[in-house]
Amino acid sequence: MTTTPRWRALTHHHLFWPVAVLVVLLLVNVPFTPDFFAIKMTDGHLYGSLVSIVLFGSPLILVAVGMTLVIATGGIDLSVGAVVAITGALTCSYISDQADQSALSGVFLALGIGLVAAIVCGLWNGFLVARMGIQPIIATLIIMVAGRGVAQLITDGQIITVNSEPYKLIGGGYWLTLPFSIFIVAAVVAVTVVLTRRTALGLLVESVGGNAEASRLVGIRSMRIKIMVYVFCALCAGIAGLMISSNTSAADGNNAGLWIELDAILAVVIGGTSLLGGRFSIGGTVVGALVIQTLTTTIYTIGVPTQTNLVFKAAVVIIVCLMQSPKFRAKVFGAKFGGKQTPAPAPAETAPAAEASPKMEVS
Repeated sequence: MTTTPRWRALTHHHLFWPVAVLVVLLLVNVPFTPDFFAIKMTDGHLYGSLVSIVLFGSPLILVAVGMTLVIATGGIDLSVGAVVAITGALTCSYISDQADQSALSGVFLALGIGLVAAIVCGLWNGFLVARMGIQPIIATLIIMVAGRGVAQLITDGQIITVNSEPYKLIGGGYWLTLPFSIFIVAAVVAVTVVLTRRTALGLLVESVGGNAEASRLVGIRSMRIKIMVYVFCALCAGIAGLMISSNTSAADGNNAGLWIELDAILAVVIGGTSLLGGRFSIGGTVVGALVIQTLTTTIYTIGVPTQTNLVFKAAVVIIVCLMQSPKFRAKVFGAKFGGKQTPAPAPAETAPAAEASPKMEVS
């Protein structure tokens, strides 16, 4: 294989352009922060810009991984931001009422309450979508709107603060010199990859997203698959809510997880998963989430005015999506960087009349 075919095969890989954009965004920070890639050890903990990107991007990675499976079934979940707020509000509210906020029994019970609430939200979304046949964007919009109100009711419209060292470990603690949240994300991603790529579950999810009715007719319980992915997505959002509230030692029902659903959808799309459903890429989603978080870090590093950072962010996302389009690359850079060219079919040779197959006569 020559260099050109290898390069062409590399550029056609679904992770090439997201990784390329991620590398470019990282390099853009160097002129503004010369020690951007430096990682230092302080008090037994690793610190640095790269560590911070992964740390602050951990909640987004979790939400985006859950969103990937929902989108793979042809759905969407707009309620994850509200689930983040509800989970953090319930957990912090219970811990704040304890006499000893650092008691492990109370912290574990609070975690259980928050995650059960997230699972209930996922069951509700799955029920509306799979059983009631409501369009996913409408079904999940219910909790997106009402969930914020529920979180505000739980916190009485205030920011609830806690002082619990065990709870602080989830989103703001360190273990083996690294942020503990990185290990949580790695575990969730690893379990998701094993279940979807080492078992038949991934194929079932993709088949439901490709054609839910055909999947049902061949014996796949598409309703159960849909309910399951919505529950998993809500559970991921619940864990992300624990991380966010733990990192700040506070629960903000109004701002926690605000618009994280949009960043999660962008991360999934940047990672190469189609919004129409079907095939998905967990690895691509993780890279897409890191692109979003790195972009946020870059915006603050280079000093983009606050009032225009959303426009800047949207422009970069558009560029990434265009670079992933084979038609766009073919028009701008030529066929070499575009999609695979399908050779024209060779003209069929006309068989001699004498060699033509005889027709069957019906008497």
